[in-house]
Amino acid sequence: MTEPARVFSGIQPTGIPHLGNWLGALRNWGALQASHECLFCLVDMHAITMPWTPAALRRNTLESAACLLASGIEPGRLYVQSAVSAHARMGWLFDCVVRLGWLNRMTQFKDKAGKNRENHSAGLYIYPALMAADILATGATLVPVGDDQRQHIELTNDIAQKFNHDMGVEFFKPVEALIPPQAARVMSLRDGGKKMSKSDPSAQSRILLTDSADEIAQKIRRAKTDPEPLPAEPAGLADRPEARNLVGIYAAVADSTPDNVLAAFAGKGFGDFKKALADLLVAKLAPISAETSRLLQDEGHVRAVLRQGAEQARTITDPITDRAEGLVGFLR
Repeated sequence: MTEPARVFSGIQPTGIPHLGNWLGALRNWGALQASHECLFCLVDMHAITMPWTPAALRRNTLESAACLLASGIEPGRLYVQSAVSAHARMGWLFDCVVRLGWLNRMTQFKDKAGKNRENHSAGLYIYPALMAADILATGATLVPVGDDQRQHIELTNDIAQKFNHDMGVEFFKPVEALIPPQAARVMSLRDGGKKMSKSDPSAQSRILLTDSADEIAQKIRRAKTDPEPLPAEPAGLADRPEARNLVGIYAAVADSTPDNVLAAFAGKGFGDFKKALADLLVAKLAPISAETSRLLQDEGHVRAVLRQGAEQARTITDPITDRAEGLVGFLR
């Protein structure tokens, strides 16, 4: 009997996960557990590639863990990256395999560093190799990611192939990006041209998984729109990014399509639509918010769940990393 493919994915604990994180990743992660062997990771080592404070990182890691558990991630499948040494060990091996030319082509470093790249840490530059280590140290062959992360999966396979070639083995298996066919691209509630982000200075731009019903309703009510009524077809939203964003959110949360949403609301103004959207979001997110709050009342339990996950992860990652280190010539 063929064993199910192993799935790995991670999220940075840089703040409370938002609606975009839930629609783009967390909801899908929960569903994958029924059909795959899954490992999910809070990548705190990646979180320190940008400016951080220790107290905020500790708090964000606990809060993110509680949100993920409340979103349906099962205990034993979730752990903190830094608690499993294989990530750092494999990361160093790959730092010595990846070529500078490959890293120079990575677009996310350019986006994050901007014009001040000389003032950023070497970690921000080299982190794609650590991302490859995160995946390959777990033996995963499927990685659920957004389309904007496809380049990282390509680099992971380049590193794996070079390692295999240099060591004269077929050790690492090819990795496949698991991109949902209709992945929701959730934009800011204040600017339909920008992705919803934890780092946006405006708290009104995003809906957090811990927001109360009143906060969700208020943010949707204040979300930027335009004075025109909703059209009958998606083509009518082509030049209306904020309207398109809200319709897309409704469709994604309701497991429907923009066509169906517009069929129900065509010709109506945003007053009725926003109320319906807020009610839908509250119905879906209120249980997650309540469970997150409950979990955070017992931080010791959350820490114990993360330790359990790390122990389980080490039974997978340590043998793989031990073997990789042996292949490069490290004495054991």
